[in-house]
Amino acid sequence: MAKVELKQPIVEEIKGYAADAKAAVLVDYRGLTVEQDTKLRRKLREAGIVYKVYKNTMLVRAFEGTDFEQLDKDLEGPTAIAFSSEDETAPARILSEFAKEAEDLQFKSAVVGGTYYDEAGIQTLAKIPSRDVLISKLLGSLQSPVTNLARVLNQIAEKGGAAEPAAEAAAEPAAEVAEQAAE
Repeated sequence: MAKVELKQPIVEEIKGYAADAKAAVLVDYRGLTVEQDTKLRRKLREAGIVYKVYKNTMLVRAFEGTDFEQLDKDLEGPTAIAFSSEDETAPARILSEFAKEAEDLQFKSAVVGGTYYDEAGIQTLAKIPSRDVLISKLLGSLQSPVTNLARVLNQIAEKGGAAEPAAEAAAEPAAEVAEQAAE
């Protein structure tokens, strides 16, 4: 069997991950212990992220004609890649969090939503909360004014008398307008 025929299934596998991916992050994993690597893979797998080590030439072939082709210039030395098809910032966030305890893990670059990011850009991406957290914050901020209004209305209803003076005050100008119209 020719070498090309052996490599083709690997290239197709990478193309499959790239086709579904919203984000891909390249890291240099040199210096990680087996224990650290196992822990990292578990965290990424739990988040639905595919983390693999491929030969750089395979990645170059698979990325041809895709947004991830921008990563080709950073494919030197040992490279691992994390693909995410759900949360665009999850790979950067999880890898950055893990890099705090495993200093040997080094970012190379990333493509998120078709945009290329260098190491500094990945650090910025890592600070963005997940989509679910952002949605819950948005809903919380939208719910807060409604909740406050409901509390105020409830307090007015409990006092009972606060609504009557307001109704009387509104009725007085209406009566004056009616008298002036009659004259």
